[in-house]
Amino acid sequence: MTLVAILFGTLTAGIGSVWLAALLSFGVLARYTQHMLSLAAGALLATAFMHLLPEAFESQAGAHALFTTLLVGLVFFFLLDKAELWHHGHEHHAPVHAEGDAHLHHAHGHSHDAKSGGWAILAGDSVHAFGDGILIASAFMADLRLGVVAALAVLVHEVPHHMGDLMVLRQTSNNRRVAVVKVTLAGAVTALGGVVGYALVDQLYDYLPFFLVIASSSFVYVALADLIPQLQKRVSARETAAQIAWLAIGIGLVTLISGIARSH
Repeated sequence: MTLVAILFGTLTAGIGSVWLAALLSFGVLARYTQHMLSLAAGALLATAFMHLLPEAFESQAGAHALFTTLLVGLVFFFLLDKAELWHHGHEHHAPVHAEGDAHLHHAHGHSHDAKSGGWAILAGDSVHAFGDGILIASAFMADLRLGVVAALAVLVHEVPHHMGDLMVLRQTSNNRRVAVVKVTLAGAVTALGGVVGYALVDQLYDYLPFFLVIASSSFVYVALADLIPQLQKRVSARETAAQIAWLAIGIGLVTLISGIARSH
């Protein structure tokens, strides 16, 4: 009975949060793509700095070990991006002969730059979802009602951050459905974390802070290396104010929802 509850709770939290985020990102807020990039950057940074990292550092793990994990994670996702861009560059390389071709090559290269961050987001999402699954499993094993509250808290606090994920993946492909499917598959890893947590909760508990830090490194890297550079363009004062406002909204949403989740 407990395992069934864990599976239901983890799937609801992991997949439900993705579908709700997709409904908001591609439905209600679909017209505001540039604003959603700012929101995504704010949500990813806030998820890392206001939720995941504080939770990791509240554990018994040493600060030096956690900071080392964060550094290794950032370097790893940088190398992952390099490998992805190198692969795309060789796969689509073509000689440039004329000025018109040079312009086309520049535009094509820019589209490859936009692809960066996709694998990092999915890897970070999967690690984060696995950790969420362990947390939900731990709550269900302690008390059924606590498990339900934990699953709902994860569902709600993941929505703004999945909106950010979808905006990143939207840059890699014009197919919204593909972006939703990819993030849904990463979100489904929550159930795997739940099952593993049910079986090995005592053994894995000490490693949970490191899962949180690795997930944080992916979100920080994507926000700073992929999203924010896209916002660093010469725009009007009004557009700049809008970028800052939506960045703040992304930070505020995650901070508020994480605070509510912690209070319960």
